[in-house]
Amino acid sequence: RAAVIDEQERVLLLRHTYTTGWFLPGGGVERGETAEEALRRELREETEIDITAPPALFGIYFNGRASVRDHVFVYVVRSFAILNLKRPDLEIEEVRWFPISDLPPDTHPVTRRRLTEITTGLTPEPIW
Repeated sequence: RAAVIDEQERVLLLRHTYTTGWFLPGGGVERGETAEEALRRELREETEIDITAPPALFGIYFNGRASVRDHVFVYVVRSFAILNLKRPDLEIEEVRWFPISDLPPDTHPVTRRRLTEITTGLTPEPIW
């Protein structure tokens, strides 16, 4: 997952076509990919964002709801280029920027928690 944060302290969130709420972009690591390579690929696919400097790994979280061995890597991305305007597709319904201090009401609770950890220095919870 990526917390893509711009100079105005806005975060890029997306809505999927198959569930409700706003989420940090990201996805699975493919065979033979590093976590950072997966992050770069997922950001291009889901948001039309290209990372232009190494992202900062913020935390690694265990996600027992997905599988008994699933872990989520969260990166903070502050250096990026917008390649194109992301258009809706079969997976992504919408991509938008929001002030971190004014997230939409239906932001997923885990997304909200990760952003609070990132922006306030709150100790990250190890469980996703």
